[in-house]
Amino acid sequence: MRQQLRQLLPLVVIVTVVLGGVQALQAWQSRGQGEALRAAARPGDILMMSSTTCIFCTKARVWMTEQRVPFTECFVEQDAACEATFQRLGGRGTPTLLVRGQVIVGFDRQRLLAAFSVQ
Repeated sequence: MRQQLRQLLPLVVIVTVVLGGVQALQAWQSRGQGEALRAAARPGDILMMSSTTCIFCTKARVWMTEQRVPFTECFVEQDAACEATFQRLGGRGTPTLLVRGQVIVGFDRQRLLAAFSVQ
């Protein structure tokens, strides 16, 4: 039994190092995307129409707040004007982002950057 555990130890170490590296790469990429978006976006450029129960809205809000990306948020259940805009744009799901007139359904940092022509 001990022999088997010793044989598995190198594999466990390799998997741990690889997973740590992947997480570090993702964090680095996220910061870079945030910096690029923060440099391109101005107040009023991004309107996020959210739902109070939407976990993807929460993820988008947290990320944009942490990255200091200027955005405005409204909640379709709490704001009639927000709901009307959401419905006018097709009302397919939340979050729906209106970025300089372009509609993005769902939170996708790559599509958000593309809306600003930043990659």
